[in-house]
Amino acid sequence: MSIYKFEYTSLEGKRKSLNDYKGKVLLIVNTASKCGFTPQYEGLQELYQKYHDKGFEIIGFPCNQFKEQEPGDAKDISEFCSVRYGVTFPLSQKIDVREENADPLFKYLTKEKGFKGLGRGIKTKSFELMLKALYKDKFDDDQIKWNFTKFLIDKEGNVVERFEPTIEPLEFEEDIKRLL
Repeated sequence: MSIYKFEYTSLEGKRKSLNDYKGKVLLIVNTASKCGFTPQYEGLQELYQKYHDKGFEIIGFPCNQFKEQEPGDAKDISEFCSVRYGVTFPLSQKIDVREENADPLFKYLTKEKGFKGLGRGIKTKSFELMLKALYKDKFDDDQIKWNFTKFLIDKEGNVVERFEPTIEPLEFEEDIKRLL
């Protein structure tokens, strides 16, 4: 099984098949406009510009599940992303990525690449404490913890890696280059 069996609805309201990305390296990320990690749009766009012509794609999936950090409608999201960060990669309609209403794509992604911790650093430690207080005994489950969780997919549609919100996009540039 691969991600190619899934579809999404673009921000413009069109149904899109992930099968269209066959043969490309793909990064799937849940996003939000009012999050402490929102500046990662800059790094995502930089990677997209650098490697798009070499077969790299990004799809952003706006989500309002985490402290309502994506409150706007499709027009608001589109304007924010293009004006503030110059985003040119595709975005989907708002979806849920956690719990029972999670989009089937994200259920699949988290099943393929589970949660292995947030990483290191002072900011990471305080973020982890906040998440542990929020999720309690569900902190260690495989579900998405917060906005800007990123999944790297190879050219065959296999989920190769999961990068938590604390990992900046440019930190895994080498992983992308290896897959290209």
